[in-house]
Parts: sequence; structure tokens; C-alpha cells
Amino acid sequence: MVAVRIFAFLFAAFSLSCAAAPFTVRLGAERLVLDAPAGFGDTTDLASPRLQDLAATLTSESNRVLLFALSDADLRRFTLGDQIEARRYMVAVTPKTLERERVSQEQFAAFVADSLQGLGKAVEAPDLVRFLESQPVGKANLLSELRRIPAAVSVLQATRLPPLPAATMWDSRKPQYLSFTTTLLLVRGKALQLSVFSLYDSPADIDWLRTISQRWQDEVLRLNSR
Repeated sequence: MVAVRIFAFLFAAFSLSCAAAPFTVRLGAERLVLDAPAGFGDTTDLASPRLQDLAATLTSESNRVLLFALSDADLRRFTLGDQIEARRYMVAVTPKTLERERVSQEQFAAFVADSLQGLGKAVEAPDLVRFLESQPVGKANLLSELRRIPAAVSVLQATRLPPLPAATMWDSRKPQYLSFTTTLLLVRGKALQLSVFSLYDSPADIDWLRTISQRWQDEVLRLNSR
């Protein structure tokens, strides 16, 4: 049994080291370089149907998942067969209809408008939990626009989650509020959507989202600047 646990630990460390490295994805004739921010690792190499299904629930069926990242701690838990927390995670996708096209600035502007339509005005909520308690379960509420330039638009949202069933991959007793960012990028003529999720306990979670989202945007742009 000890030998099995040692093997599992080594396998987890190996998986984490592999997941941490930048990798390329082909979109039509173009190759883009992607990577998860420090402290997170892509789960693709694990080839887990459960993780693939979870990633698919985070985006529309019209998108192709390019990267689904968990925290290093959750990756370690998963590879050891333990329950993951799934407190923070992220996904990068691309719209299937634009995957093989070279997206112009005009097409990207239309993609942004279509993706963000109906968000309404940003809500000022000094007490976010109290505000979310007054909203319908599952409604995504716009909190602020984080960035808007021709090649990048980023927004911050939050929602109240329904109670989780007991038979999930993570603890159903976690807080039922979710904050997240959505960032749309035009990179080498390709449209990308980066989404970062965090369960909400305090304003510190919002601060973390703002910081990690900006860092991830900058890193993706840097990796593809050459």
C-alpha cells in the first residue's frame, strides 16, 4: 500500500510538471501558445472523462475547449484519487465557427458584441452576498468592466449557485456564490475566450480574480507576440 501511495505521489508530481509547461494548439493554419497562470495546471494530459465533462459545462457547445486548468493542489488531489475542492479554476475556449478563419478586427468586434449582449449595467453592490441573495439562482450579474481595447474586452460577474448534489467531485458544502471573469482576446487573427472562476467568500476573491485575469491575458499575449 505504501508503494502504491508513493507511486501515486510521483505520478501527481509528474502530471503537475507536465501541465505547467506552455503548449501549442492549432486553430486552422495558425498555431497559438497557451499556458495556465502560476499555481494552476492544464488537465488535458490527464485524459479524464470527468474533467472533460466538467470543462464542457463551463462554456457553450458552440465553443471548443482548449485548456481547462485546476489549481496545483486540486490536480494533486485528483491524481491521488482524493476529492477536489474546485474553489478556483479556469478555461480557455475558441468559437468553433471562427476556429479556421482569420478573424478581422470587425469580426472580433461583432463576436464581442454577440458574446456580451444583454449584460445590462454594472451593479454597485457593497455587500455582494446580500445582493446575490436577492437575485434569481443562476443569473449572471455584471459587476464591472475590467478592460476594453480593440483586441481585448474583459468583464467581471457573479452569480448565486443552486445547492449542489451530494455525489459531486467536490464538497457540496462550499459557499453557493460564484464570481468569474470573461475575457475576449484577438490573438494572431484568432478569437479566444478566457474565463476564470472563484467561489466567493470575501472581497479578497474579487481582488484575486482581477489580478489573475489581467496576468493571464498578458501572458497569453506575450507568448504569442513572437
